[in-house]
Amino acid sequence: MADDFNLLSNDAFRDRWRMWLQANYPEEWRIPIIYRLAGDDERRWHRMTYEAGWRAPAWPKEYGGLGLSLEKQLIMHQEMEGHNCARVLDSGAVLLAPVLMKYGTQEQRDRYLPPILRGEELWCQGYSEPNSGSDLASLRTSAVLEGDEFVINGQKIWTTLAAYADRIFVLVRTNNDVKKQAGISFVLADMGTPGLTVRPIMNLADEDELCEIFFDDVRIPAENLVGELNQGWTVAKALLGDERIANGAPSLSRQAFDVLEQLVDGIGLTEDIGQTDRMAQLYCDIHDLAALHAQVADAAIRGEIDNAGLGLMKVLATDLFQRVSDELLNTAGEDAGLRTPVGIGGVELDLRKIYMIARPSTIYAGANEVQRNIAANMLMGTTAK
Repeated sequence: MADDFNLLSNDAFRDRWRMWLQANYPEEWRIPIIYRLAGDDERRWHRMTYEAGWRAPAWPKEYGGLGLSLEKQLIMHQEMEGHNCARVLDSGAVLLAPVLMKYGTQEQRDRYLPPILRGEELWCQGYSEPNSGSDLASLRTSAVLEGDEFVINGQKIWTTLAAYADRIFVLVRTNNDVKKQAGISFVLADMGTPGLTVRPIMNLADEDELCEIFFDDVRIPAENLVGELNQGWTVAKALLGDERIANGAPSLSRQAFDVLEQLVDGIGLTEDIGQTDRMAQLYCDIHDLAALHAQVADAAIRGEIDNAGLGLMKVLATDLFQRVSDELLNTAGEDAGLRTPVGIGGVELDLRKIYMIARPSTIYAGANEVQRNIAANMLMGTTAK
């Protein structure tokens, strides 16, 4: 492989990545939307890409990544989508790593980045709490500094893939006597720490990938604090920016639309004017979202973070995913509620499950209703953040 993929033309780079996927990607994982890599499968994928030199395309080379341009990162995503690759969350590499690179100590970077890169440690995100989801700053999980340890008590909920994670990055309240955003800290914890309990939650798609986590006098080293004490809100906002770039991508909408096209063709509705009009609108919206996503991601890489734009892009992407999944059910008619692959129109996917996966998308990473309010306040020049 080339030492610097950025020296390859986009076409040459695309061919190189596509050939590797075709030769190495497991067939049993080629279930778009429906399947998400977790646990041993996710570790296997990270090891495969690491050993082949494809791991961490967005990381700077100094940390072992590829240091790819935005164009080539998008090409990798496009080819994975075209190859019907399964979803993968990769919270360690995508969410935590950029935070450690910016706010972490050298010791923290040396300790945590290499195992993430090699696929040896999986991470989950401890943000949302009961009664503290979209209003994240109202969180109540506390961390009290006792000597050289934090003692954590509280609860997190809707923690994705926590049952498979080795470690967790957590927002905790470390000061109750200041403005709520000012008294939050960002800390790291081992999932095997005494007092930390994970309880899976079965979701609407019959999956247990969401969990609630209980902290009962959980003791972690004070050196696990990332950034300054009581300044975790600044760290959290940076991480949420990265998360919303990912959640604002058109991938799920596009994959669901591909299923819709197969279904419409298979049951002979390609000449139905109402059907074609609705599909044409969805098709245009997907392409508009793809163009917006490329612009926002490019600006973010240049350090020009527009929080209002990030929030609105996430709103558009998740609303669109739901609209495509709605159209899938409308088109499937009486077969839409089957709990098994529908077996109509040449489609062998569980359409009900696609619909169920789309439902919570407008809630995670900040509910769309809240995101609209935040964006409106920002764009109108208020002080709300």
